[in-house]
Amino acid sequence: MKALKIILQIVVVFAVYAVCGGVINGVKDNPWLSLLAGAFTVAAMVFVYRWIVGRTENREVTELQSKGATNATFWGLVFGSLMFLCVISNIYFLGDYKVDGIDSVSGAIGLIGFMAGAACTEELVFRGLLFRLVERGLGTYVALVLSGLVFGGMHLLNDDATLAGAAAISIEAGAMLAAGYAATRNLWLPMGVHFAWNFMESGIFSTQVSGNGDTHGLLKSSLSGKEIITGGEFGPEASIYAVVFGTLLTVIFLIVAHRRGHIVPLRRAERVDTLAALAR
Repeated sequence: MKALKIILQIVVVFAVYAVCGGVINGVKDNPWLSLLAGAFTVAAMVFVYRWIVGRTENREVTELQSKGATNATFWGLVFGSLMFLCVISNIYFLGDYKVDGIDSVSGAIGLIGFMAGAACTEELVFRGLLFRLVERGLGTYVALVLSGLVFGGMHLLNDDATLAGAAAISIEAGAMLAAGYAATRNLWLPMGVHFAWNFMESGIFSTQVSGNGDTHGLLKSSLSGKEIITGGEFGPEASIYAVVFGTLLTVIFLIVAHRRGHIVPLRRAERVDTLAALAR
C-alpha cells in the first residue's frame, strides 16, 4: 500500500510538472506571458503537491506550510544570490567575464517567470519527493548523495551538457539544495536558493544555465577563458568556483541540520516523519 501511494504521488506531481513545463516552453518568447506562466506553475505545483502528499500520507504537509514561508524564501534568495555573486565576481576578476552594456530588460522579466517555474517544479520533484522519500529508508546522507547524482544526471539531457557540468551540479546544487531542505525541513528555502541562482545567472548576468544555450538577460556579457574557471559552454555551474562555494554552503546547511537534530541516520530512517513536528 505504501508503494502504491508513493507511485501515486510521483505520477500526479510529474503529470502536472509535464503540463506546466509545456505551458512555460510554449510562451517563453513572450516575456509577459512567461511571467504569468511562471506564476501559474508555482501556484499549481504547490497546490497539487500539498494535496496529493497530504491525502496519501494523511498528514499536514509541513514542508510547504504557509507559516514562515516568506522568511524562508527570503533567506533562500539571499543565499542563492550571494553564492552566484561569489562565483561570477571571481571569474570577473580573472578577466574571464566581461560586460558590454545592457542587453534585454524584457528578457530579464521573462526569465523571472521561467526560472521561478523551473525552481519550484524541480525542488518539489527532487527534494520534495526524491530526497524526502529516499531519506525515509536510507537516511539523510545516503539520500543526499543519491538524489544529488540523479539531479546532476538529469542535466546531461541538455544541449551543451558535459560530464563535468553534471558532476558539478550533483555537488553544488543537488547536495546543497537537499542539505538546505534538511536544515530547515521546508521546501521554501531551497526553492528560493534555486530561483535566485538561476535568475542571477541568466536574467541578470546573461550566462548559460546548465548547458541550455545563450540567454538574453539584463547585461550584454561574454565568458572566455579556461573551462575549469568559466564552465565553458555549460555555463558557470561547471566552474570550479561554483563547486567550491556550493560545497561550502552544503557544509553550513548540514552543520545547521545536525545542530537542530534534523539528520536522519540509517538506523532511524523510518522515523523521519517525526521530524515534521520540528517544522511547526
